[in-house]
Amino acid sequence: MLTTYFGLADTYAVLILPGLMTPFLIILMKNFIKSAIPEELFESAKIDGANDFRIYYSIVLKLAMPGIATVGLFLALTYWNDWFMSSLFINDVSMYQLQYYLYNTINTMMFVSQMATGTGVTLGRDIPTESTKMAMAIVVTGPIIFLYPFVQRYFVKGLTIGAVKG
Repeated sequence: MLTTYFGLADTYAVLILPGLMTPFLIILMKNFIKSAIPEELFESAKIDGANDFRIYYSIVLKLAMPGIATVGLFLALTYWNDWFMSSLFINDVSMYQLQYYLYNTINTMMFVSQMATGTGVTLGRDIPTESTKMAMAIVVTGPIIFLYPFVQRYFVKGLTIGAVKG
């Protein structure tokens, strides 16, 4: 549907749009807002004369930052680890994601290793498949490790938001 009806083949939108419509993240955010923000805040804002948009931007978004940070981290992990969407919708080599290149490299290394063993040909040395996998694991993990400290303060705030009653 994305490529046939919407014409989104070979665009970045085809990689972004399906991830934004994840039912798990929508349910997670709905339940977070429902449990973290009391109804009394909405009622008092209505009494003070705020309309729905003002309540959303002034109250809901500020109090829902731990939930937004959680959803943002889940989306970042999903996009960072996704090679499958690139293989489905992207044909332009310059638009491939890094994960797709890494996936192809690992598959090529495994293929060459299996072909060499299956035919009995010795290549002089063993192909470093395991060390290649470990190097790619470091490349894949690095940016997410750097992202987490920026989002961590929202997690701590979300854990302590209901700890003190007052």
